[in-house]
Amino acid sequence: MGGAMEMKKRINLELRNRAPEKVTELVLDNCRSSNGEIEGLNDSFKELEFLSMANVELTSLAKLPTLSKLRKLELSDNIISGGLEVLAERCPNLTYLNLSGNKIKDLGTVEALQNLKNLKSLDLFNCEITNLEDYRDSIFELLQQITYLDGFDQEDNEAPDSEDDDDEDFEYDDDDEEDEAGPPGEYEEEDDEDDGGSDLGEGEEEEEVGLSYLMKEEIQDEEDDDDYVEEGGEEEEEGKLSTEGIRGEKRKRDPEDEGEEEDD
Repeated sequence: MGGAMEMKKRINLELRNRAPEKVTELVLDNCRSSNGEIEGLNDSFKELEFLSMANVELTSLAKLPTLSKLRKLELSDNIISGGLEVLAERCPNLTYLNLSGNKIKDLGTVEALQNLKNLKSLDLFNCEITNLEDYRDSIFELLQQITYLDGFDQEDNEAPDSEDDDDEDFEYDDDDEEDEAGPPGEYEEEDDEDDGGSDLGEGEEEEEVGLSYLMKEEIQDEEDDDDYVEEGGEEEEEGKLSTEGIRGEKRKRDPEDEGEEEDD
């Protein structure tokens, strides 16, 4: 892992010139912790709600700062084997904690999470502890406050989406974009069904190509005047079609234009 960026540098990069006080989510996955310790995070990140430090060779949480707004903490694929009491002290409002792929072996280690009163979802898959007999029952008994263990509740119902609770803001962003892109698509589909507008459009393009090709041929052999007349007739018909097509296209374009204006 020699190539991985140091955690301190990575934090600086992720700040993108913002003050730590302004940051609500921080993803530091795959960087390199300092001798297994967190480095470069401090109490000034007090608005942090989501922190991800997956696969950073972390062995200890001792240097985790106080993050009272933190609700979601990703620590998967590290080397953490204990010291979990730090979490309740420094991140009392955690609702989601992912410790999968760490070195957690026994219930005594997990007991330290009892003081995380708001914890709803805990992930421990790929930790040795999951091999214990009655693993799930034991954890649910030990941590009365949690609803989901490894993505499923006690009755084996899957968590709706572990992110619904915590990432509402971020998810809405995605939805907005989809909505803006949505209307033009919807109109086009309606056109297909209602009046075949876009079908005409496609057909018409092919015909136009055919026409220009035919006309080239004609220029080469102008003797066939009869054909020309016939073709003129066809051309008029197609003219009608294409204006319809154009009108259809314009109608389709409008909603997109509106969308673009909103973006600006």
